[in-house]
Amino acid sequence: MCLGIPMKLVSVAPGRESGVAETGGVSRPVRLDLVEAPEPGDYVLIHAGYAIQKLSPAEAEEALATLREFIEAGEEGADLLAVPAPDSGDPS
Repeated sequence: MCLGIPMKLVSVAPGRESGVAETGGVSRPVRLDLVEAPEPGDYVLIHAGYAIQKLSPAEAEEALATLREFIEAGEEGADLLAVPAPDSGDPS
């Protein structure tokens, strides 16, 4: 499963190929090659260090609210997020 994290661009380097994005008080360097005309203040979906699309502020907040729900569910019952181990196929 792939997970993209909504983040807000706080800076964009000259050439707009990279920048710094922030969410929840955590800042990370990001690549911006895949989004058109990134600007500080834009919300972007980050996956593996790359901004893969722009989001509206409403879309970003909705996605972050969903992530918070998963985190809270995990704290209350980690088994809700657990992925069962694949069956090895060994009958023994």
